[in-house]
Amino acid sequence: MKKVERAELLSLAAYEEIRPHFRNRMIAEKARRRVLLGEHMSMVFENHDTALLQVQEMLRTERISDERAIAHEIETYNEMIPPSGGLSATLFIEYDDPAERTRMLGCFATLRTAVQVRIGQNVFVARFSTHFGEELDRLPAVNYLIFEVGQEYAAGITDPQVPLRIEVTHPDYPVSVDASAALRAELKADIES
Repeated sequence: MKKVERAELLSLAAYEEIRPHFRNRMIAEKARRRVLLGEHMSMVFENHDTALLQVQEMLRTERISDERAIAHEIETYNEMIPPSGGLSATLFIEYDDPAERTRMLGCFATLRTAVQVRIGQNVFVARFSTHFGEELDRLPAVNYLIFEVGQEYAAGITDPQVPLRIEVTHPDYPVSVDASAALRAELKADIES
């Protein structure tokens, strides 16, 4: 899948002009790409356009215009774009109560081996991105995942006869969710690009 390039980014003023339309389009796209995993987790599958939105929004929010800082944002959010034949997602862990959130993020330290995409009988365990300074004895509330699936499974992603599930196999939070038809179409395009 194509990475975000500097030439694609709009100036802050130009982005302000198109922002309402672009954000509305991306909100609709992200809705098709979102999976609710029980009460406290959700996942958004990422692609070029979702990363482009994140870069533009970060530049806007932080009023970034320095070229080195722009390059850093591009590099950071390009990590969200899936590799060839792969899928990537952002996993959100959401607990309103701060004490419960702290406790569960500690319990979820072992979640790094318990999130997977299942296509038929084939299981693809997520590889969690880790960042410098990250505590390995607890999980951050926002995590970036890569699923190394392979293009040979693209047909199974949209075949309604082939089960496609997003699963969490952690003993403290087991959940399995069937992918919607809209998500299947999005993921097939991701795998094939």
